[in-house]
Amino acid sequence: MLTAILTGFLFSIFLVFAGKFFKGKLSILASLVPLALFVYFFQFISPISNGEVIMRSYEWIPSFGVDLGFKLDGLSLLFSLMITGIGFLVFAYTSSYLKGHEYLDRFYGYLGSFMGAMLGLVLSDNMITLFVFWELTSISSFFLIGFNNTNPASRKSAMTALGITGIGGLFLLAGALLLNNIAGTYSISEMLTMSEAIRGNELYFLAVLLIFGAAFTKSAQFPFHFWLPGAMKAPTPVSTYLHSATMVKAGIYLLMRFTPVLGGEQIWNTTLILVGGFTMLYSAIHTVFRTDLKGILAYSTISALGILVFLTGLGTQEAFLAAAVFIVVHALYKATLFLVTGIIDHQTHTRDITRLAGLNKVMLPVGIAGILAAISSAGIPPTIGFVGKELTYEASYHAESLVIFLLIAIVLTKILLLYAGFVAGIKPFTGKLPEEHSNVKMPGFIMWGPPLLLAVLGVVFGVAPFIIESALIKPVVTAMGGDASEIHLALWHGFNLIFILSLITIGVGTALYFIIKPSKKLESGIAKFDFIAPENILEKFNKFFVVISNFWTNFFQNGFLRNYISIIILFLVVLVGYIMVGNTRFTIDYNSLSKITVYEITTTLILIAGIFYTVFTQSRLAAVAAMGVVGLSICLIFVFYSAPDLAMTQFSIDTLTVILFVLVLYKLPKYLKLSDYKTRLRDGILSTIFGLIITTLALEVLSEPVSKEVGDFYAANSYIEAHGKNVVNVILVDFRGADTLIEISVLSIAAVGVFGLMKLRLKMKDRRRYADKRLNQENEKS
Repeated sequence: MLTAILTGFLFSIFLVFAGKFFKGKLSILASLVPLALFVYFFQFISPISNGEVIMRSYEWIPSFGVDLGFKLDGLSLLFSLMITGIGFLVFAYTSSYLKGHEYLDRFYGYLGSFMGAMLGLVLSDNMITLFVFWELTSISSFFLIGFNNTNPASRKSAMTALGITGIGGLFLLAGALLLNNIAGTYSISEMLTMSEAIRGNELYFLAVLLIFGAAFTKSAQFPFHFWLPGAMKAPTPVSTYLHSATMVKAGIYLLMRFTPVLGGEQIWNTTLILVGGFTMLYSAIHTVFRTDLKGILAYSTISALGILVFLTGLGTQEAFLAAAVFIVVHALYKATLFLVTGIIDHQTHTRDITRLAGLNKVMLPVGIAGILAAISSAGIPPTIGFVGKELTYEASYHAESLVIFLLIAIVLTKILLLYAGFVAGIKPFTGKLPEEHSNVKMPGFIMWGPPLLLAVLGVVFGVAPFIIESALIKPVVTAMGGDASEIHLALWHGFNLIFILSLITIGVGTALYFIIKPSKKLESGIAKFDFIAPENILEKFNKFFVVISNFWTNFFQNGFLRNYISIIILFLVVLVGYIMVGNTRFTIDYNSLSKITVYEITTTLILIAGIFYTVFTQSRLAAVAAMGVVGLSICLIFVFYSAPDLAMTQFSIDTLTVILFVLVLYKLPKYLKLSDYKTRLRDGILSTIFGLIITTLALEVLSEPVSKEVGDFYAANSYIEAHGKNVVNVILVDFRGADTLIEISVLSIAAVGVFGLMKLRLKMKDRRRYADKRLNQENEKS
């Protein structure tokens, strides 16, 4: 299973070296990777449908309780098949859609990384592992959304998507740590066995909010929905793969996976019903006012995601069944419509629905695919969409409370989604072909084959729903904590209230399609309300934040190192001083301190003299020499207290520093102007207080009883476990290797920055502008 997850990443790495072979006719071979993975996961249908759960675990960071634990059950299998199955079609479609593109290999690399990240996400049984793959989906989607990086709009959309989903990632990490604090484990399977204890914990409410934050941002729930329409700037294969079938459903997967653990409580169910219900209706209304095909599909996708959140919140077995079926329904018809939209855009160079009609005359197979997908999205028999719609109505009808309101909301949503599906899937292919599109040609089979296959599957599964009943749907319901033994999918359930609601939906939605024509006037009409849209509110907040940040930066980061140090020290003085004053534990046992010797007094007086000379001298070289005296005095103190290794290190560093300073400052003149008396007095008082606080802390620490447990452990195990005789080195490299690695990383990043500055070559006009700016700043400060 780990190999299957890593395949996508390995394929991306392989493209770094062999990408040029996938830019031409061989690009179709890239689709063999997801196809092979689809076949691999397909073989698990039989054991999973028989109730088997396949677990795999690989040791990763056992000391922190983190392992590469993977779980394949009905829920993860359904998502894995969607990721690889639709991935195969998208990979194949891309070979024609981006044929001849300069960076086709790079695009495949991003797709491969995303596929691997999504597989890791849905298969993870460890929350830290899940978080890692969750973040990898955000990063890979950032590159896919911003693939057309020369377009400012694409770059902005990618940044927005990364920002919103990145915040969700922080919520997920916090939720994982909190659940580990409650349950004592990161394993989701183990959490399932202690769900009652988790729900009864006082931190349950906070854990639920954090999981909601992760799910809502990833799955574009209101008010975080706006990143998804913006992400439509990406190439159509990205929209198909990420924004209809896979990434946006990661949040849905998270909610479904944790429903048996956190669900069943009022806060869980009510929040999901309210957020999902509002999102599905709000976004469905927006589809009426859009004229861009991908914009229509984006808002209808958000609405569909709202339906899935809504159904998960209902929390009944009927709702779980409806959600499982609707995941399949939506993946089939929405992926089809996105692929069809891509073909239309590729062949006609427009996605404006007001300019599209009659394309059936020039590309009939594409039209068939679009019409079948529109019928499935509308829930018209004999498609699987009809089955999904009936189950959704059934689940809403049998809700525990507010049945009328829930039915009204879901029926209105379905009516509007029917309208959106007809506009996106039927309108471009019916009517009279415009003159401007009379020369449009039929695309190759590689482009129209995938959407037609998905559309036909929507009909096949509708006519014979038993194909997916035991293989996919029942295991999903079981994984969500439901009883799947009595589930029987069928196209016809008799003439009842649910069927009447379906007829009303089809009738009203079809009438709406013929009455309301997409127009720029409608689109501009709703634009008047943009000032209260979440996106614009966030944009205004960002601008306000920039203003505050500029003020804060200019106030504190004013270019003078002495001010930076003063602010840091002042903060520490206030913070530590407040703690010391309010804490009676700070006591000093003077009897435990050693007696002061004449050597220490002499060295200290020399050190103080060096400090005063450094502060008051008017020569830079004299100041450097005096600082050298201070450093050598500290070396002597180390020697007095039996620390020759520290003394030698201090001596070497101090000597080298003095030499370097002398070489750098030798040519510079004396100080032009020393700081005034008040400034030096202020700095002197601050430094004195800080020194007294540090001295007090050091004396208090010396008065505390010494615990040798940690030291004894290092001494006993350094040679045995790490094979090192120098205990300090072993601690730095082995026992605290993570800290050392982070420090090395920080130094490496700083070195890269310094190297970049050294290599910076400014144009002459930029140099003059920069010099003038610095001169003006200096004049203002003086």
